[in-house]
Amino acid sequence: MNNNRLVTVALTALAPMSWGSTYFVTTQFLPADRPLFTGMMRALPAGLALLALTGRLPRGDWWWKAVVLGALNIGAFFPLLFLSAYRLPGGMAAVIGSVGPLWVAGLAALFLGEKPTLRTLLTGIAAALGVSLVVLKAAGAFDTIGVVAALGSSASMSAGTVFTKRWGRPEGTGPLVMTGWQLTAGGLLIAPIAFFVEGAPPALDGRNIAGYVYLALVNTAVAYWLWFRGIGRMTATSVTFLGPLSPLTAAVIGWAALGQALAPVQLLGMAIAFGATLAGQAAPKPLKAPTPSDSSSPGPVVAPAAPEAPEVPDGPQEPAGLAKLP
Repeated sequence: MNNNRLVTVALTALAPMSWGSTYFVTTQFLPADRPLFTGMMRALPAGLALLALTGRLPRGDWWWKAVVLGALNIGAFFPLLFLSAYRLPGGMAAVIGSVGPLWVAGLAALFLGEKPTLRTLLTGIAAALGVSLVVLKAAGAFDTIGVVAALGSSASMSAGTVFTKRWGRPEGTGPLVMTGWQLTAGGLLIAPIAFFVEGAPPALDGRNIAGYVYLALVNTAVAYWLWFRGIGRMTATSVTFLGPLSPLTAAVIGWAALGQALAPVQLLGMAIAFGATLAGQAAPKPLKAPTPSDSSSPGPVVAPAAPEAPEVPDGPQEPAGLAKLP
């Protein structure tokens, strides 16, 4: 792995590691039993802030593409993830979610031409096994809705990863702009569901506000920017193999900050999952994200890319295909 790719992998890995802090922040800083409101507060303020910062709106077919990607990566993913976590016992939602690399391997074969290898499939199974040893505790009653929601959240994020890779970005657009579009679209989709299911927003104290600020800025705006940046520079399969770092980080934070003991079997699971994450980075040469003219093609786009192409700035220039915010 060359230095440029190593830096890209390390920066992208910060996203799932940040997501691993979500449980700690939610339980220690936020109002109880408001998962949908929390999902909205993670996405919508961050998305609106990035729109104001970059000053750009999509144009043409990027309006519906931004909505689709926002729904897959944020709007559907957050509610399904929270629903599964509330209905399934002992980390089972995280175990079901850990099959994400296998979802992505299949979808990438269909839409990106990234043919899965036996090593990829075995690595995906090892990642799921490792995560299950870390987080799966006492068994509980089987909950069909919870299992379906967990599978749906994993499939939604996996599809979002693949289509983010397939469609690429409009010419002259950096990942910060794309992050703003998707977070705003996803947050707007969650908002009416949150108000319908959970009612009016709760009263917030200083501790709650601090937690939401962290979730919106670090855990969401920065983390998703790094994630989408990584998708543009790595294969979809390599990116998704970084996902197990999220439950591993959550387990480490639980041990360090909450005094939760780590049994030998959990340490073994951490070693297996981390090894699978590293193995998942031994991937073929990254594929170039399709250009706008390519994205409408019915076939998969698999043109090779030069490693670590220069980042497109997110400054106030006026690129083709975009409209300025008023």
